[in-house]
Amino acid sequence: MTLTSSSSRKLSFEILSKSSSLEEGYRSNSDPIQSQNGVTQPSRNNRKKKKHKKKKEATTEFPIIPEDPVEKQRQSSVLVESNSENYGIIDNGNVNRISYVGGGSVVLLEESVCQNVCGFGELRQRSVNGVDGSGGDEMETVAARADESGVELSSSKEPFPPVPPQPVANGNLVNKLETAESLYWKRLMAEDPNYLYTVEKSPMKYFLEEMYNGNSLRSTTTLGSEKERERVYDTIFRLPWRCEVLIAVGFFVCFDSFLSLLTIMPTRVLITLWRLLTTRQFKRPSAAELCDFGCFAVLACGVILLERTDISLIYHMIRGQGTIKLYVVYNVLEIFDKLCQSFGGDVLETLFNSAEGLGNCSQENMRFWIRRFVSDQVLAMAFSILHSFILLAQAITLSTCIVAHNNALFALLVSNNFAEIKSNVFKRFSKDNIHSLVYSDSVERFHISAFLLFVLAQNILEAEGPWFESFLFNALVVFVCEMLIDIIKHSFLAKFNGIKPLAYSEFLEDLCKQTLNIQTEDSKKNLTFVPLAPACVVIRVLTPVYAAHLPYRPLPWRFFWILLLMSMTYVMLTSLKVMIGMGLQKHATWYVNRCRKRKHHLHFD
Repeated sequence: MTLTSSSSRKLSFEILSKSSSLEEGYRSNSDPIQSQNGVTQPSRNNRKKKKHKKKKEATTEFPIIPEDPVEKQRQSSVLVESNSENYGIIDNGNVNRISYVGGGSVVLLEESVCQNVCGFGELRQRSVNGVDGSGGDEMETVAARADESGVELSSSKEPFPPVPPQPVANGNLVNKLETAESLYWKRLMAEDPNYLYTVEKSPMKYFLEEMYNGNSLRSTTTLGSEKERERVYDTIFRLPWRCEVLIAVGFFVCFDSFLSLLTIMPTRVLITLWRLLTTRQFKRPSAAELCDFGCFAVLACGVILLERTDISLIYHMIRGQGTIKLYVVYNVLEIFDKLCQSFGGDVLETLFNSAEGLGNCSQENMRFWIRRFVSDQVLAMAFSILHSFILLAQAITLSTCIVAHNNALFALLVSNNFAEIKSNVFKRFSKDNIHSLVYSDSVERFHISAFLLFVLAQNILEAEGPWFESFLFNALVVFVCEMLIDIIKHSFLAKFNGIKPLAYSEFLEDLCKQTLNIQTEDSKKNLTFVPLAPACVVIRVLTPVYAAHLPYRPLPWRFFWILLLMSMTYVMLTSLKVMIGMGLQKHATWYVNRCRKRKHHLHFD
């Protein structure tokens, strides 16, 4: 149904005329008598009192909102006007009202709804002003509609739910505005009914409540769960054991590679040279033979240069430093050691790649691959010699701390190890980063073993009096501290980064597959260790020990003892290599089969 502009004005005028008697009774209490120049002027509504007396009875069915004290102070009144007719009053409809009160004005939205009848909703705003300067009391009414052209408003098909009953006093609707303080208090009491009791209770009651409330740390801790219990036991028991097993297996893998460099590689080189001498025919060496010759050349150059190094001079230079400087020197050397170890694998891999290309290239590309192999060989040799000097200086520093009588060793171990914990534990690590960190700890433990071997050789050559028990004690302290630091570091790394102990079993499985030469999906999961620099240091350290037990004269007898000691050493190292290699392969086979069976059972379960 569409209403025109004239009909809307007529409707508004009828509503205003019907409510005039209402406004008269309301304004008699709220509007003061206006005066101008001392003369009292009656209100405009009083003039029409008798005229609209009959219409007043027709509007008594609409409740009058009593005057609000807040609005009285503002000297403004509010009249709520309702309209429930659509060119005819509907008495049986439901009335929904939405009103907003503020600043002396009321916005009222009313909508009358009855079954099978469409009502109209009107938005009206009436402002009541106070005393104006001209002495006249004016009241202006503004009717605002949603669409001036008369857009039809239709109610929903279902009637609105009935309005809940509201308190009525003397036949009028009571609607009081509540202050902010009362609303806050009611909300506080609704949220916490015991708030008043909490505020007013005595210290004795508070103490008794704390005594009988159960857990005394309930405000700072949470109730434990089965998951939290598993995390505690993983951190203390399960993960340290698996971490230590993984690092130990990695240590023996490094040791096996080191023994291969000292036993298998020289044997292969001697066999190749013997074949060339016996056949007297030059044959292009294979890629494996070129790799062996390249590693042998790097090892020989490193040993020769380290043999010309004066260890005693470096020892006294380092020993003259204070404890703090020893700590700084050791940490700097350790950082360079890790950098060289990380980059050395890439350099050696480049050399092996060039050796493979040279062994399989055609005759036309021979010069290119020879130049490439020679350049990679020089680079590997220079880098390996640099790494060897760093390891030698680090071994001398550790030997200085062990020999010193001012507890420099303990100061070095405490400062270095706790600095390692601080630099690793409180950082975010992914699973792959922790995997690489475990392998780095295995390599570091092997380097510490080489350093202790250097200290043993120095004690054999220079120590006086009973020194072996002291050496064993210091070596045990170094190893135990290293083990404890690795366990604490990985336990809390796994805790803070959400790594389960099962992940370390997966790392061990990858290491076992590497031992069995089983290709994994990602080559980055392999343990990278270059034994060239540690081998140069060990040979440099053990050479003076062997030379000290050789006879000086005659020369043939001295040469015989040299061959005998070398043969004995070779047999010992070869036997050790066979034992460690076979043990690693058996352990790797057993562990890989166990993991496969476990995965098979989990798949079918």
